[in-house]
Amino acid sequence: MTEGRDSQRISPPALPAGIDTPAVVIDLDIVERNAHRLGDELSRRGIALRPHAKTHKSVALARLQLEAGARGLTVGNLGEAEVFAAGGLDDLFIAYPIWADGPKAARLRALHDLDNLRLAVGFDSIAGAERLAAAVAGSRRRLAVILELDPGNRRTGAPAQAAGLIAAAARELGLDVRGVFTHGGHAYGPGAAGPAGADEVATLTAGAAALAAENIEPVVVSAGSTPTQLTAAVAPVNEIRAGTYLIGDRQQWFIGAVPDDGVAIAVAATVVSTAVDGQVVIDAGAKTLTKDVASYLTGHGVIPAYPEAVIERVSDYHGMVRIPPGTPRPTLGEIVAVIPNHVCPVIDLRDSFVATRSGTIVGIWPVDARGRSG
Repeated sequence: MTEGRDSQRISPPALPAGIDTPAVVIDLDIVERNAHRLGDELSRRGIALRPHAKTHKSVALARLQLEAGARGLTVGNLGEAEVFAAGGLDDLFIAYPIWADGPKAARLRALHDLDNLRLAVGFDSIAGAERLAAAVAGSRRRLAVILELDPGNRRTGAPAQAAGLIAAAARELGLDVRGVFTHGGHAYGPGAAGPAGADEVATLTAGAAALAAENIEPVVVSAGSTPTQLTAAVAPVNEIRAGTYLIGDRQQWFIGAVPDDGVAIAVAATVVSTAVDGQVVIDAGAKTLTKDVASYLTGHGVIPAYPEAVIERVSDYHGMVRIPPGTPRPTLGEIVAVIPNHVCPVIDLRDSFVATRSGTIVGIWPVDARGRSG
């Protein structure tokens, strides 16, 4: 079965009538179903959900997640933390090894000193811990920090065998070491969720034991990615930090991390040209769909109503869609729903999105932390 035919199984959000394109549409009914699906399953397992808000960057969607049982939020940087704290979200974990120097040190100190905010920050080195400690020196309370370990993703994160040494040094610097966390980013591929989840659990098990050996209680043992949202959700893990699960996208659907009815996002795009044989052009290009194409996907998104069509090229405002001979094609002026490959950068390109229920617009909601990437 071809990928195009497979894509007919996706149930994209219904597009509201009269929508101006290109536009990002998010179906709140699907969002709520996704929020409860994962939240309820993790609750059944006795594991907390601290979702990563970098996916949507929306205060309103974050509140929806909390209402569905999430415990606090994960954010990716100081900018996101500042926006969500200003929006009244009072329990944030910055899952990033911030190098707290210069302006970042002052920004971190300002967040740390907020009376109504519970803040924790990631780190993965003694030098990083030294910068964090210097940034909050003289504060009336200790800064909570969580040590990142590398489960095989080869991005950030210390090796598990160094966890005890690094954590003990951070404690000596006056930081409140709360536990360990991983990101199973190497799960982003077909069949990779099981092995990557096992890697996260093994790494966190070793890291938690290393902290305990230094008389540091690992209160937080946190794994994080949408593909490993369940494969890593076993003891000693007590927290999951999935993000994309809430909205879904083409790549998460393709690898089985979200179900057919779990894709809450569609890009509404209009066919603006049919001048070239075998091709139509939509008004969603790189500045809407991005150029993000995983190695196991073909094209810059999928059009479920025309599953054989391939969005094979994008320029800034043009999406060139190849229509194979003998297959259905959209007509000039037709509005189509495109499922983007990767939801996170697509949303970050927009000031707002169209919030719907059953194809009816309920509001134009801001992307509050849009562009806050540092």
